[in-house]
Amino acid sequence: MSAARPFLKWAGGKGQLLEQFKPLFPKQYERYIEPMVGGGAVFFFLQPEKAILMDLNAELMEVYRVVRDNVEELIADLEKHKNEKDYYYAIRNLDPGKLTPVERASRLIYLNKTCYNGLYRVNRKNKFNVPFGRYKNPDIVNAQGLRAASRALKKAELLTGDFSLVLEFARPGDFIYFDPPYQPLSATSSFTGYTPGSFDEGEQKRLAGVFKELTRIGSKVMLSNSDTPFVREIYQGFRVQTVYAKRAINSRPDRRGSIKELVILNYTD
Repeated sequence: MSAARPFLKWAGGKGQLLEQFKPLFPKQYERYIEPMVGGGAVFFFLQPEKAILMDLNAELMEVYRVVRDNVEELIADLEKHKNEKDYYYAIRNLDPGKLTPVERASRLIYLNKTCYNGLYRVNRKNKFNVPFGRYKNPDIVNAQGLRAASRALKKAELLTGDFSLVLEFARPGDFIYFDPPYQPLSATSSFTGYTPGSFDEGEQKRLAGVFKELTRIGSKVMLSNSDTPFVREIYQGFRVQTVYAKRAINSRPDRRGSIKELVILNYTD
């Protein structure tokens, strides 16, 4: 059987960092909780026996539910899609509210596989607005991968909501990983297009408050973010590790390279 891996390309995905993360994961924990799951690279890597996955993006969480509960119907629906420009825009322009959950999940996966740079982005009206990607042979129907993801997700409870909801059910011994929209390194580098709102300094501080409350409860918490003085300040007093990620999204190849990121931890084992 295929190993479970992320089936969506998500900006900021952690696949390339997993080997650097391995020594940082706690050796023991009761449940795995990820309140901002995105593409789910860490979840699929760890394959926990008990998990709670959350995200504020309701469309994303619906895709996870469909993959978990109706994977064969989803695979069958994906077979209809075509890698053609006019067809792409016709699918992009569909009203998701008039589709079934399986059709909505199929649409999102199709757009993710065929849009420019595999970038999920919505505008202020919550409309997907990424242009056609012109790929020669995109992997629209990865049946084995979707079935593997479905098996892994059957061990997970899936919730839609704000990251702060984790405080309602977190317990001592839980392992909680946060992967928020990163604090911008500059005034022009912010990307907050996963949902119509923005993740500004106020949200970063609110997240730091949740991190501190989870520490008080006794949960083991790990958080990724950019290496900025602001991030270091709001997590002052916690264990800070550095990892190096390849910067892939830049129109100029000479500006793509490794960039230092922070991992904040409230545990040592």
